[in-house]
Amino acid sequence: MDSVRLDKWLWAARFFKTRALAKKAIEGGKVHYEGGRAKTSKTVEVGALIRVPQGWDILEVEVVALSDQRRGAPEARALYRETEESVARREREAEARRLTNQVMQHPLKRPDKKQRREIHRFQRQQDD
Repeated sequence: MDSVRLDKWLWAARFFKTRALAKKAIEGGKVHYEGGRAKTSKTVEVGALIRVPQGWDILEVEVVALSDQRRGAPEARALYRETEESVARREREAEARRLTNQVMQHPLKRPDKKQRREIHRFQRQQDD
């Protein structure tokens, strides 16, 4: 295989469930090819760097192989290699999210009328 469209490669590498979703993400500017925005018909080359959003994280992957067929996850994983910086950034951000969720305490009940007034008063002070 010598050439594959970007949307087809992202679909084959299992970053998106359908080619339509891959196309929508590319056109929306979410996917970056070699540091810039790309079109869906961009030809993917081995060694190229692609930034792809995955939930809360943004993966930066290097293209290792080309494929236009969607296969099993282990075979799809062989199409790319995530960069070391991307792995470190993802782990840092995951740890930060975990710590943030531990610190935040959810109220045991809904605020009563007096507490709601205090909340509204505080929010008005922040807007000023």
